[in-house]
Amino acid sequence: MEIDPQQAVIRHLGLVEYEPTWRAMQAFTAQRSPDTPDEFWLLEHPPVYTQGQAGKPEHLIAATDIPVIPIDRGGQITYHGPGQVVVYLLVDLRRRGYGIRELVMRMEQMVMDLLATQGVTATRQAGAPGVYVDGAKIAALGLRVKHGCTYHGLALNVDMDLRPFAAINPCGYAGMRVTQARDLGVQETAQALGLMLISRLQESIYS
Repeated sequence: MEIDPQQAVIRHLGLVEYEPTWRAMQAFTAQRSPDTPDEFWLLEHPPVYTQGQAGKPEHLIAATDIPVIPIDRGGQITYHGPGQVVVYLLVDLRRRGYGIRELVMRMEQMVMDLLATQGVTATRQAGAPGVYVDGAKIAALGLRVKHGCTYHGLALNVDMDLRPFAAINPCGYAGMRVTQARDLGVQETAQALGLMLISRLQESIYS
């Protein structure tokens, strides 16, 4: 099968449960061959906390009815819910010519550039992967690399209920504030920003 190394297959999954989607990412990565096209999955999740491999239980600081799922990405605990755009990146880095650190930097820069088009100035924060606005986290990143191929990805807070973040130390940082695009004056919907993310990811990752 001939593949286009400069494009990914885009899958629009809508609102989907976390665990089956995670298992599907694992299966895709385990079964892909050198000729398998990369894929980007654009979606939202029902309310769920995910706990990374290094996750510490004490970072869940209040009891809730929201499930907590231990998973195989890096990092600590985070929250996903409706109104948050999630893009999973199933990318063969062996074809890209750069490593995971460069990929993370490209992802962060892409989110910052997108927010800039919406009038929002965002930055990185030393030692804490993700994207921030005035010290509050607006986008989280977490990846796993297996046999040179990535899965998991990024989550951008657009127009969601932020209250569940109060029950955790987001990404393991006590007192870390979170924010979202709607509260910063961005009028675009989660769906529209998701499509913009996909377009910019294609440009950023395959350049």
